[in-house]
Amino acid sequence: MSQHILAIDQGTTSSRSIIFAPDGSVLAMAQQEFSQHYPQDGWVEHKPEEIWNTVVSTMQDVVKEAGLSAEDIATIGITNQRETTLVWDKQTGEPVYPAIVWQDRRTSAYCRELNEDSSLVDYISEATGLLLDPYFSATKVNWILDNVEGARERAEKGELLFGTVDTFLIWKMTGGKSHKTDATNASRTMLFNIHEQQWDERLLKTFNIPAAMLPEVLDCSAEFGDINDDLLGKRIPIQGVAGDQQAALVGQACFEEGMAKSTYGTGCFMILNTGDKPLMSKNRLLTTVGYRLNGKVTYALEGSIFMAGATVQWLRDGLKLIDDASESEALAKRARENNGVYLVPAFTGLGAPYWDPDARGAILGLTRDTGISEIVAAGLQSVCYQTKDLQKAMESDGARPVSLRVDGGMAKNDWVMGFLSDVLGADVSRPTVTETTAVGAAFLAGLQAGIFASVDTLTQCWQCDSVFTPRLTKEQRDVAYDGWKKAVERIRCS
Repeated sequence: MSQHILAIDQGTTSSRSIIFAPDGSVLAMAQQEFSQHYPQDGWVEHKPEEIWNTVVSTMQDVVKEAGLSAEDIATIGITNQRETTLVWDKQTGEPVYPAIVWQDRRTSAYCRELNEDSSLVDYISEATGLLLDPYFSATKVNWILDNVEGARERAEKGELLFGTVDTFLIWKMTGGKSHKTDATNASRTMLFNIHEQQWDERLLKTFNIPAAMLPEVLDCSAEFGDINDDLLGKRIPIQGVAGDQQAALVGQACFEEGMAKSTYGTGCFMILNTGDKPLMSKNRLLTTVGYRLNGKVTYALEGSIFMAGATVQWLRDGLKLIDDASESEALAKRARENNGVYLVPAFTGLGAPYWDPDARGAILGLTRDTGISEIVAAGLQSVCYQTKDLQKAMESDGARPVSLRVDGGMAKNDWVMGFLSDVLGADVSRPTVTETTAVGAAFLAGLQAGIFASVDTLTQCWQCDSVFTPRLTKEQRDVAYDGWKKAVERIRCS
């Protein structure tokens, strides 16, 4: 019997498919980027058909690349960009509108209006662990129903379905037979009660969203349905699903309370395992479902940064300072130290702990001898400073991480990881496999399929590649971070 696992990692800028062996090693990977659409200031959209086509294409490519057939694949795991919102026809599968991406801020005014009701704000925080913000799915669904002609009427008739990207992919892959999600993705919609582990009736009424649109919520390791045999030549079960950041928490084997991981993809997300009790933040961090296995919920505290790898992408595609992201490390090494340049990448507002949707980006501290190297270095450093913001907020909530494990594309950059350790004043551990989001999806599917016996087995699969230790003194670190805080205050709008 085959024990290979196919993990689908559907991200913000690309879709990837990876085949893992039972020991967690990577056999093959296929990846395709897709287009980003910015119809207006603060709006970000994807074409659902493009997401779907890149997923199918990479699935098929990776099986060939690995020299396998569908018979060799035991199970499938899915991990996805969270909060991104899709609404589609229940019969045809045709989306009624492009996917509204998690970064999108079009519902800022609506959120400001709702924020006038303090009892609602408190209820959302208490029930969902989230803040009332355009980031989450609820206001995006409301916008689609209110702004797409006929959508609300069709939704009320039961003709439309809602889902985050995982749900859309499951629905498509099973030929419309399965409309399901997992507890981690549900917890990011601002419609899910994380204490009762079910959709919240009061919030559905508040956002005027028909309950019939919503998917069934399962554990992260569960039976989500079988893919159609026309995709790979065989019906294969989907048995693991988690939002990308929670999948990375699992992939980093952060199963003990106090363990934390920080993922550097398009955005940056730091998640701290808080055990079986939700810790409600006083510093505008998010309380969320870390994972749910065998009906038992493990909670987490999360800080979300909107622009990490996306900042490097902007340096490449927007300013054209580099031709490839890999060039950034060499340029940063050439930058003058302590040059006083700060890049605040608030292109779509600021995430945790500020939650300022109207803030906009800036480069501060420019002088005549500022060059490309200094600007590129400032872009990379901004990711580290934002992580420091999250660290300080967690500490203030009484939840200092006992260890930090890093992953994602930027984690491969030694210069960035070294500066991150300097700014945090803490050791930073990088695993052998940095694409731990996909690893987490594979782990979850493998648990359900019986490939992995238990969580303890997963812990044994994690291997450390490098540990970065601080080089700056506390005084140097404080001076650098002080400059960052002043730069952020210059661009704040609320």
